[in-house]
This record gives sequence, structure tokens and C-alpha cells, in this order.
Amino acid sequence: MRIAPRKLRRVIQSVRRKPVYKAMEILGTLPQKGARLAGKVLKSAIANAKVQGLDANCLIVKEFRADCAPSFKRFLPRSMGRADRIIKRTSHISVVLVESAGRYTSKQEEKALAAAESTEKKTAVAAGSERPAKSKAKASKK
Repeated sequence: MRIAPRKLRRVIQSVRRKPVYKAMEILGTLPQKGARLAGKVLKSAIANAKVQGLDANCLIVKEFRADCAPSFKRFLPRSMGRADRIIKRTSHISVVLVESAGRYTSKQEEKALAAAESTEKKTAVAAGSERPAKSKAKASKK
């Protein structure tokens, strides 16, 4: 990738040890170029996991690494016949995904499940809406 590893590492740190759907949300909201590139690599890793027969909703980002790759060296002409060296750094990105025991869902799915559970509770309360009688016995004052 034509981006310095230092710039990529800043973005990648926010994604480690998170479920893949959450990692994709985070990378989608970050404005850096590294977030876009890391998102592409993560998408590719998810597709590879699906081909291997893993459930995408159970995957966690175990390892996300940006290592140095070969650098391009250029020269910038300066005054009095001198030249400054410009080093254009590149990166190797590697991702390791693992399948967890539990199934992860997105926030929208969680809200839908919570709404369904709350309606079930309301219907259960409405069916058995008899309230126990309140005792009106008051403590006597001495």
C-alpha cells in the first residue's frame, strides 16, 4: 500500500479485538485514507473467511498489523547543486480473524430484538393484568 505504516497504525489500533461488523463501522466513519485502505483489506479477509465456511457474524479481528514495505527513494533538487532525499514509505497490511463462540449482531438487529422482547413482555403483562390488592392497614402512632 502506498501509505506510511505509521499512518496506518493509528487507524488500525481502533479496530483490534472487535467484531468485524463493529470494525467495519469504525473504519467507515474515520476520515483518514488509511481507514479506507484498511477497510478494503478487512472486507477481503471477511470474504476469504466466508469461502472457508466461517460465519461472518461470529468473526473477531484478532490481529491487524501494518508493517514496513520497500520504500521509494526520490531526490528533490535544492539550491547550490544539492539534492534532498525523499523517502516514500509503503506498507504491508495483514489481518487475522478468528471465529468466536457467540454470534454478534449489529446495533439495528439488537434494537429490533429488544423491541420484540419488550412487546412480548407487554402482551404477557396485559394478559395477566390483575394487580394484587393493596393493604390499607396503617401503622398506628403511639
